[in-house]
Amino acid sequence: MAVSNAGIGPKKGFNKVVGTYQEALAGFKDNMTVMVGGFGLCGIPEGLIKTVCDMGVKGLTCISNNAGVDGFGLGMWLEKRQIKTMIASYVGENALFEQLFLSGEMQVILTPQGTLAEKIRAGGAGIPAFFTATGYGTVVADGKETREYDGRQYVLEPSLKADFSLIRAYKADTMGNLIYRKTAMNFNPMMATAGNITVAEVEEIVQPGELDPEFIHTPGIYVDRVILGNFEKRIEQRTVRPS
Repeated sequence: MAVSNAGIGPKKGFNKVVGTYQEALAGFKDNMTVMVGGFGLCGIPEGLIKTVCDMGVKGLTCISNNAGVDGFGLGMWLEKRQIKTMIASYVGENALFEQLFLSGEMQVILTPQGTLAEKIRAGGAGIPAFFTATGYGTVVADGKETREYDGRQYVLEPSLKADFSLIRAYKADTMGNLIYRKTAMNFNPMMATAGNITVAEVEEIVQPGELDPEFIHTPGIYVDRVILGNFEKRIEQRTVRPS
């Protein structure tokens, strides 16, 4: 049986469901480090992103694969100059991002995509750092320790954690167990483990026991708050054949 957010406030114990975005983001403030799930516009927590935009918080260190597009997703935070430092892998869909970087208004730490994923996974697993061959001999390795193993050079990469992880899932139960859908899974599961407070915006909430344990991707132990979202699911780039 699906449940609604209507009339549901923060509960003690195992019920993670909150009724408003304000409750979902309680404690979110300036100068925090925040992870935001998604790949392009796929699997982004749209309502949480918009609420942070409306809150007007500043000085954020944002960890995300990319920075949305102009006027949508994390592009909304860029328009309000809310991001001080962006740690990302791909940023080619946002013209404003380029302007903020070149003007010095925003620091950008570009990270190879696989390395970014592993830095987040390691943070959630309590691993402080790891060695990877990716980036050796490039600017990615500048200032970092390097070491040779079996005749190959490796770069020491520190892991990543965040004050808040804002993620998106397909289904949740009230205890915070999550299931993702297809490519909307992307960075969300690993980010769920790496936030001091993890907030999941979901498409459907069900009662405990209604999710098949064999198909749960993120156990509820990693999730602090769950909110039922309303998603536009905008397509990042739509290509059609001529009529």
